[in-house]
Amino acid sequence: MGGPAAQTRPARCLVPELIGMPSAKFGFIGCGSVGRTLAQAFSRAGHQVAAAWSRGGEGALQMQQEVEGLRALASAQAVADTCDFVWLTVSDDAIARVADGIAWQSHHKVVHCSGATDIEALAKAKSDGATIGGFHPLQMFTDPAVALRGLPGVTVGVEAAEPAFLETLKRLAGDIGCTTVEVPRGQRAIYHASVYYVGPFFIALLSEAVSIWKSFSASERDALNALLPLLAGTTSAVTSSSLAKGMGGCVARGDVGTVRRHIAAIDLFSPNAGELYRSLTERTIPLGLARASLTTSVADQIREALSTAPTAKG
Repeated sequence: MGGPAAQTRPARCLVPELIGMPSAKFGFIGCGSVGRTLAQAFSRAGHQVAAAWSRGGEGALQMQQEVEGLRALASAQAVADTCDFVWLTVSDDAIARVADGIAWQSHHKVVHCSGATDIEALAKAKSDGATIGGFHPLQMFTDPAVALRGLPGVTVGVEAAEPAFLETLKRLAGDIGCTTVEVPRGQRAIYHASVYYVGPFFIALLSEAVSIWKSFSASERDALNALLPLLAGTTSAVTSSSLAKGMGGCVARGDVGTVRRHIAAIDLFSPNAGELYRSLTERTIPLGLARASLTTSVADQIREALSTAPTAKG
């Protein structure tokens, strides 16, 4: 029996016929934030999430408390022996090693959840006769409870060599409220790198902004309280129009003087911050031109301002 977090599952799942087994058992190898989130999501969607294993055991025991009917097992092989549909939610570098250490059978469906790792990392499973694929939710998985609440509406990058299994992965994503994008073979690394710009890299940019706010005695919380609503407004502007039309600011307006004042202030704060400001501002110029609020001549003036060397602190 599950613990207090266990949920009553619906009467039926949507895709047992597509999986090829009338009552497929799901198993998870690796019980970190991704595994815990997906196990709960699939269980709530009506799938039979039956078993889990994690190195050290604590994660599997925690998952056992969160998912009704799930058992923490003693090995990865035991999960494969118990289940038909096996999710490898281990670290990227461990996927091939873990998959290579398991004896698979032809009834197995084996899926990893890495964004950057090619599904060829599951070559051992494929050679044993299993069907393989990739299932990568575009979500930050730092806190399973938060990730689970935010899962509906998330896009999942899916990949499978077999068209029927690709459709199965799409339907499974739909079961947990997600949409899908097909990741072409060999493109997982560049696909995954791209999403970092609105994930970890965005947090790094937010950290840069907070550091600047701290220079005039604001706290991190003060800065976030002010900046996060601005972020929400920015994403709303893009959602309701386009990248170019959603962009405001001094470059979009052609305010060369403001850009120069920014550069002087940022350089004084930190030469490294000045380099980052220049790089990012350069990338907003094509958007301003596409928006038709920035002329070519003013864009050239902004580029000239950006070309000035940082002023060293004296």
